[in-house]
Amino acid sequence: MMQHRLLEGIDIEPLVAATCGVLEKVGILCQNREILEALAALGARVDLGQERARFPEAMVRSFVAGVQAELARPPAGKASDGTAPAGSAVAAFYENYTGGVQGAAPVFVKPEMPAFGTQIAQVYYDYAADERRGGSRQDLITCLQIGEALHGAHGVGHCLCQTEVAAPLESLESALVMAEYCERPQPPFAWYVDQVDYLIEMGEIMGWKNWFTYGATCFAHPLRLDKDVADKFVRRIRHGGTAGFTAMPVAGMTTPVTVEGFTAVAAAEIVATWLAGRALNARCPLGGSMWSATLDMRSGETSYSAPDALYYGFVCCEFIRRWSGISLPVGGGDYCAAREPGLHTAMEKAWKAMTIAAFQGHHPGIGEGLLECGRTLCPVQLLIERDLTEGWAHLAGRPTPTAARINLEGCLQVDLGFLENHLGSEHTLAHFRELWTPALIDRRGWRGQASDRQMLEQAQGRIGDLLAAYRKPEGRQDRLAQMRAVVERARRALV
Repeated sequence: MMQHRLLEGIDIEPLVAATCGVLEKVGILCQNREILEALAALGARVDLGQERARFPEAMVRSFVAGVQAELARPPAGKASDGTAPAGSAVAAFYENYTGGVQGAAPVFVKPEMPAFGTQIAQVYYDYAADERRGGSRQDLITCLQIGEALHGAHGVGHCLCQTEVAAPLESLESALVMAEYCERPQPPFAWYVDQVDYLIEMGEIMGWKNWFTYGATCFAHPLRLDKDVADKFVRRIRHGGTAGFTAMPVAGMTTPVTVEGFTAVAAAEIVATWLAGRALNARCPLGGSMWSATLDMRSGETSYSAPDALYYGFVCCEFIRRWSGISLPVGGGDYCAAREPGLHTAMEKAWKAMTIAAFQGHHPGIGEGLLECGRTLCPVQLLIERDLTEGWAHLAGRPTPTAARINLEGCLQVDLGFLENHLGSEHTLAHFRELWTPALIDRRGWRGQASDRQMLEQAQGRIGDLLAAYRKPEGRQDRLAQMRAVVERARRALV
């Protein structure tokens, strides 16, 4: 089902003209003077009073042509051989998915194992209590303890927000909790640029360099670059970061409802981001990602996992790739509309991830325990998705046809299978663990709601085991006290 192309050649120019029309006549709202002045110097028409930047069509077309030329340019000192240059977006694609050989068939790369990372969910789903509630300090601690016992060697992240904490301090308070309860905490998410220096200082106390992440940030769709995001963008670009947002446009709400109108507005936001990045730093890399959504016209609710939502994202990313040469990924499996934990939710996410793989040639992660399009974090769901991901990893296997593995002698002994079969053989005994043996999912298939409840209860039991196995890091009291002093200083300055 590798659908390499959704657009015909004649479709590209009308979409280019429409994207340029949006950028020239609407432009963007940008609440950061430094970006606006840099864009003006680049050739944009800027109204500082209105915080508005508009981009002449000739400027946009020239910029994208320059990006194309940049990607097509061979590495310095090497003759062009028709392949993509090292370091380009195209080269990265071939390196990751074809073993570095252009023209080769893509290889399946197993999805990453679901983990407690930087989900920054706002709601906690407590399956044992059958309760949804705003994330709290105790809920964050619970998630960190589960993650530490489950995959602590790989780090545990800022997975849940403390909704009882004032927004200017949430990152700092969560960083403090992570440092106390995790051996190797991943960098906390910086909501605001004013938090970054405090987080760096807190990390230095613990011996962790640049201990923060900008994570996923995006336009306030449509075409609004608000102050918080714009200020972070400036710092990121000035420090050599990539110019690109996590685009999350909604067809029928922040863009026209048609795929063509969606593509024009969404592409305009992407190109405007690149222009802003290059205005600040002419050498910054260009990137981003597309998390497209559509509306349910009966309920008014948004879905990032509906078939039409994926289609809109595929079209937009294909257009961007064919116009500029830059390949952007379409989201991942985890942002799905499912509300309740269970096998159906895991399969819905797996369907989304494999559909992305079919249309883009690489398999994103299946899920990280999120429900309701990323709003809610559910630990039992994460365990189910780890079970499923272990099964999907088999698709990345590579046969090793040695005599011992083929077991021709055993095939001859079983013959036609009238007297014996392979189930009772020593060869099967030696190798049966290579088969997928999920801990929670019944691999015989879904057997109704009762089996789902049994699976969820088993997952909740596993949560209890992980919490019992958790061990808190020791010997950090003095450094944690220093970190608390940083948070108190930030409290006086930010709140």
